[in-house]
Amino acid sequence: MPAAPGRVLVVDDSQVIRQLIRVNLELDGFEVMTACDGAECLERVHRFRPDVITLDLAMPRLDGLAAVDQLRLDRRTRYIPLVLVSASVGPRPPGGIDAVLSKPFEPAELVGLVQRLCAERPRRAVQLVKPLAECGPGSRTLAP
Repeated sequence: MPAAPGRVLVVDDSQVIRQLIRVNLELDGFEVMTACDGAECLERVHRFRPDVITLDLAMPRLDGLAAVDQLRLDRRTRYIPLVLVSASVGPRPPGGIDAVLSKPFEPAELVGLVQRLCAERPRRAVQLVKPLAECGPGSRTLAP
């Protein structure tokens, strides 16, 4: 059996939206986990280790923007591509977001976007590691 094209954490307070996104991504072979708000996202992200996270903005307990801030502060999650899927996106997307999809959306558009971000992820990791590899040995120490 071929490996899944990627792992996606879907975060939305609407069960209908979570299910819609989940079904469409699973039909394309993705492994999907869902969370009902930003707090649950932060609880699940380290265990599931997604390649992409989709987030709504307006959610209880911890909204999408607060979740984005926390994900970008954590060294283990700061480079995971984040897709904002929301009806309330302004003309300028908030910082820390890699892509925006306005509700209502075409499921095929979402799947294509997630496919592209998953395909780009290994390249993003190499771009991040390369500058460290180019540093001299003395600059990699943790001592003051």
